[in-house]
Amino acid sequence: MLKLIRSSWNHYNTLRLLHSSWTQTDSLFTRISRAGDPIIPMTPILNQWIQEGRDIKQSELQFFIKKLRSYRRFNQALQISEWMSNERNLHLLSGDIAIRLDLIAKVRGLDESQKYFDSIPNTSRDFKIYSALLNCYAQYNSVEKAEATMKKVKECSSNHSPDLVLSYNALLKLYTRKGQHEKLVALMKEMQEKQMYSSSTLPIWLNAYVNINDIDGMEKLLANMEVDRGVILGWFLYSVAADGYIKAGQLDKSLAMLKKSEQLIKGKSKRAAYESLLTKYAAIGKKDDVYRIWNICKNLNGSHNSVYISMLTALSKLNDIEGAERILEEWESGKTCFDIRIPSVMVSAYCKKGMLEKAEAFIGGLLKRGNKLDGRIWDRLARGYYKCNDMDKAVDAMKKAVLESPQGWKPYPFTFAACIEHMKDKNDLESALEILGSCREQGHFSEATSDKLLSYVKGKIAETNALKLVKGVYHLRTDLVLDGQDGENYVVNSTATEHNSSLVDQFKGLLRHFLPATRSK
Repeated sequence: MLKLIRSSWNHYNTLRLLHSSWTQTDSLFTRISRAGDPIIPMTPILNQWIQEGRDIKQSELQFFIKKLRSYRRFNQALQISEWMSNERNLHLLSGDIAIRLDLIAKVRGLDESQKYFDSIPNTSRDFKIYSALLNCYAQYNSVEKAEATMKKVKECSSNHSPDLVLSYNALLKLYTRKGQHEKLVALMKEMQEKQMYSSSTLPIWLNAYVNINDIDGMEKLLANMEVDRGVILGWFLYSVAADGYIKAGQLDKSLAMLKKSEQLIKGKSKRAAYESLLTKYAAIGKKDDVYRIWNICKNLNGSHNSVYISMLTALSKLNDIEGAERILEEWESGKTCFDIRIPSVMVSAYCKKGMLEKAEAFIGGLLKRGNKLDGRIWDRLARGYYKCNDMDKAVDAMKKAVLESPQGWKPYPFTFAACIEHMKDKNDLESALEILGSCREQGHFSEATSDKLLSYVKGKIAETNALKLVKGVYHLRTDLVLDGQDGENYVVNSTATEHNSSLVDQFKGLLRHFLPATRSK
């Protein structure tokens, strides 16, 4: 019955979207663009266009997919990709297949993308497809598989040197995230020797220093880049440096970097850059700058939903609830399609301030107005209950979150683990069966993970905790341990920290040999 209700609301929202689109300058791109909420299905929009006797070129569909990916609307992009071949029987080029592989990983997980790759004939697996597979493995922190795939990428790369840089970049990010310092430095040196880097590589190199809090190393590398006439200094480079200073608590220097970054914003990246600045200025407490950038954003050919999300996130960081409510009212009064991501940010803002009654009333108002809610908003509410130690309500909200979410989605790990612990302590097997059964059916977790968690709730697995059981699924740091006294109930293991500190010191030494990385001209 619940699935029928959800399906009906999806159909209603789609029809409402189509009707509103007809009243404007009518184009298929307009209709797709106005479906700002990622849960709105694309197939009815595309089918309606065809039923009106209009045609769609393959190049148009490829353009739609490209734009949706740039807006991070991956689920909708995947739907269009699959509609191309399933409904229109269009021949997929190598690039189309590579993009679909990447989208499946983002929307449905690594296992499904691996299945899709296995279905591709060996004769069709070229540079683009292996590069996409590498990105999938890197995205899910699978180092060994990424390294093996990198060998295939290099074998196919004879005429793709510029594109090969992107694969190197993906591997760099993977080593940085996993803390594999020696591999990271070796790869950086290989890239330097082969001149296998571009302007997109420089922020990744800089971020290597940021991640280990080596501000001195970061400053020296940035100084080298600034005097190198072969280096194009973009806004993102200084944004990474600003992150480093924020992490080190040097807010004045961070502000200086953000001002430099702002001066370099131009071209097609304007919206993304300004959205980033909104949250960065908020992180250092610069409220006036946040509102100044907001006013710039509003003049960029209309305000996209992504701008509202960034602004609400920034105001939440600043604890400016009244300001956030004004921005929300402005969005609600505009002619934009309902986008659950925006109310979800508002719920997070309320929960962060402990205003749970207001969060509940806000969600109640959304439901009363007939808006379709998905698991993300219930997950945010569950997090609020968890932080306020109301675990019975957190479990109830988590039930709705896992039931109402799309395949491949996962709840916030710390809240989810806390709910598992609470159900175990209360011996609430009924709730555990409901939540873990939904997780398995909806594809949030594998059957093996769900069964393992259920055994834990039943007391069949000793000397562990729920977070340890899901670490692999979330790719969490291995040095997190349970601690009931901490705000998140999980803290960093001090023994692991001491060990990591030693590794970081070694890494700093390795990186210092890399400092002359940019060429002088």
